[in-house]
Amino acid sequence: SGLSQEAGSVEQLSLHCAEGSLEWLYPTGALRLRLAPRLPPTSAAVKGRSPPHVTACIKPTGTFRGAQLYLEREGVLELLLPESPRPRARCFSWLPQEKVALFLQATPHRDISRRIAAFRYELRGDWLARPALPAASLGAEGACRPCNDTEILMAICTSDFVIRGSIRSVSNDAELQESIIGVSATRIHRQKFPLFQAGGRPGWPVGSIRTPLRCGVKPGPGTFLFTGWLHFGEAWLSCAPRYRDFQRIYQGAQRTRQNPCEFPVD
Repeated sequence: SGLSQEAGSVEQLSLHCAEGSLEWLYPTGALRLRLAPRLPPTSAAVKGRSPPHVTACIKPTGTFRGAQLYLEREGVLELLLPESPRPRARCFSWLPQEKVALFLQATPHRDISRRIAAFRYELRGDWLARPALPAASLGAEGACRPCNDTEILMAICTSDFVIRGSIRSVSNDAELQESIIGVSATRIHRQKFPLFQAGGRPGWPVGSIRTPLRCGVKPGPGTFLFTGWLHFGEAWLSCAPRYRDFQRIYQGAQRTRQNPCEFPVD
């Protein structure tokens, strides 16, 4: 709470968890949040390769008020969230040796009405594959590019969800710059959280997967293998080959013993 802070003071905090949330009541002065995720051993740089990047994503609540959030990189400030931002995620990455922090600065107001500056965050080390995140985020360059064979084979092994199914609908959210793909699942190969559940009537489990609006996803017939990542509790698309194409790719990798993991194919 800012009520316990002196005007003009800067409170120092460190964010170590892979994900979490921060809520600042009655913002006063500023908070400086050092980003120091505890990265798993697998994220360490491999000899002969460039060191992996660390990634952070910030998503404000719909009631974010009373402060502005800046990215502080090597002493330079960049505005990430203005006061009363749209509730969409912002992502950025940095090398482990870079000094990076978030600077949450209270905005002056004459009245004393209650304000809360609150957001959720995710910290990741060396994201596997290429997560498709919202526009102006990490991975924006190749988020719409179809996955190649190697990426598809890795996606079935490492993704948060692997769902076989068909596209029921596609709706677009112009404000958030997102497309929401309605999917009817014929088989749930893996899901870390219950993203796809049976509907109110007997039938296949249904759920939704998001992708950047600029990718121009259109509804189409056929069976797909949807893979992707959880991002602030929502499913985001990574690779989605047609199932018959995936079968061909996987069986070819099996013959040459280049499949990175075992996967049930029928």
